[in-house]
Amino acid sequence: MCGRVIQARDPTLYTHVVGGEPERPVPNTPPHYNGAPGQDYLIGRRHPKTGERTLDVLRWGLIPSWAKDRKVAWKFINARAESVATTGAFKTAYAKRRCLVPVDGFYEWRTVGKVKQPYAIGMTDGQPFTLAGLWENWKDPDSGEWTRTFTIVTTSANDLVAKLHDRMPVANPGVRRTVPLRPGRLRRADWGQVAEMADPAHSLDGPEHAAARTISPATRCPRATAHKSTCPTS
Repeated sequence: MCGRVIQARDPTLYTHVVGGEPERPVPNTPPHYNGAPGQDYLIGRRHPKTGERTLDVLRWGLIPSWAKDRKVAWKFINARAESVATTGAFKTAYAKRRCLVPVDGFYEWRTVGKVKQPYAIGMTDGQPFTLAGLWENWKDPDSGEWTRTFTIVTTSANDLVAKLHDRMPVANPGVRRTVPLRPGRLRRADWGQVAEMADPAHSLDGPEHAAARTISPATRCPRATAHKSTCPTS
């Protein structure tokens, strides 16, 4: 599972991470030091008409095109890599609308007695990386308003995250921090085969490239500078 992320740096840095055009204007979004579903995030995707790689604002919690109302978004904040190609809510997006979610890290919790201890997981070098995602368009049947939403693809936890949770997001670190977004071409360098996405050994390239750091429950992350998060991400 992935239910909290960190996306708090200068948005122009994320343009580079997802392979976008540096001269293209970047949407203005607030930093997320403990970002939750239902909020808006910067997402890297290919424009459906031009094919251009862009950094756009989408809401976390996928709403399938056939949904009758937006409440179902809370059911689809994550998509399991093992079944993403065949699950009704995700299979069309998997085939046509993949995306990259640039982050500085993500959170997991471990229960110790009666206390849930949060951990921030990120790259050991402190650099941002991308999570595999899917996006979808949904038209509100009452208002006619279009909403763009996304989900984060998850897999079985690797050795690092397994100490905290049995699931983790499919992450693209190192040379794969930015990867092409080519629907229908399922090479590892493109976005990952279903089998490879489901293999935790490919997420974060193993514990030697990532680290988990405990966060005090009383910690509050400064919001004075959006370009640099002082919350531990590695």
